[in-house]
Amino acid sequence: MYVCMCHAVTEDQVKKAIDAGAGTPRQIARGCKAGTDCGSCVRRIQALLGEHGARPCPTARLAAKLGLADPQDQAAPAPVATATQAAPTPVAPLRAA
Repeated sequence: MYVCMCHAVTEDQVKKAIDAGAGTPRQIARGCKAGTDCGSCVRRIQALLGEHGARPCPTARLAAKLGLADPQDQAAPAPVATATQAAPTPVAPLRAA
């Protein structure tokens, strides 16, 4: 099965890269270019890495540390802001010196 349609990379090619020591999507991309064009295959690459014992994506670890919902869990609705909640304070853009 193809993982990356842009570069015709198969699941077997990604698994071979993982077996050869690749532990991140970026390391996979260095070997076969999967995930470097449209990016739609990166989640599948991350899943294959997870299935083969690689550590979780840093974004997933950060979300867990902050107590945010798992991005894979779409069942939980997003909280709705109410009139009693304060609006976020606008931040001025940075200027080059």
